Amino acid sequence: MAADTRTGTGPRDRFRAQVRQEVKTAALRQLAEGGPEGLSLNAIAKQLGMTGPALYRYFTNRDSLLTELVIDAYADLTSALAGAAESARGDAATRIEELVRAYRAWALAQPHRYRLLFRAPLQGYDAQSSRLVEAAQPAMTVLLEAVGALAESGTEVPRGPAAEFRAWMERHTFEDVPEAVAVRSTMLWAQLHGLVGLEIEDNFTSMGIDPSFLYETAVTDFVRSL
Repeated sequence: MAADTRTGTGPRDRFRAQVRQEVKTAALRQLAEGGPEGLSLNAIAKQLGMTGPALYRYFTNRDSLLTELVIDAYADLTSALAGAAESARGDAATRIEELVRAYRAWALAQPHRYRLLFRAPLQGYDAQSSRLVEAAQPAMTVLLEAVGALAESGTEVPRGPAAEFRAWMERHTFEDVPEAVAVRSTMLWAQLHGLVGLEIEDNFTSMGIDPSFLYETAVTDFVRSL
């Protein structure tokens, strides 16, 4: 059952919105401390001075709360990426560089939220539900636009996946995006995700390596490829 997301301007609506935000703030603290497995609605209710049944009036179950946290995180990430792209407006290559920096900075500042976006948080949780796929689209749109501004008209599509990417874009209404841009945007995101995933798990620390040059090299190679 989906969470009740009604909004309004009356006192009851404002109180409801305030309580929902307090619940989500407490849940984020739990995620930071113990991951999704440590998320407990009863513990949150106790912390906020509520009963368990009272809290379930705001979130029907743990999955509905997780879904709201994922949607919020996607919105926050999109805002960070859009702000970075806007600050570099007019220079396509610089825009890519700023997007990469913003993506990395967002993940390092709140790794528990990054993991929530790109890992299935709990067994049985539908991380590919339509609400979550829809929430992810604006961030991808920022990347597609930045790559599209940089790509030359003759940029080739790597062999094989053009038809699959065209079908993906049609399903999610990414209009007027060349297959080459979609493929290469996904390749860049996959490379960044790999670097970020290793970094937030301290793999580079254990190696004694500052990964900054890896990000810079990835961007330089990517820009050159276009």
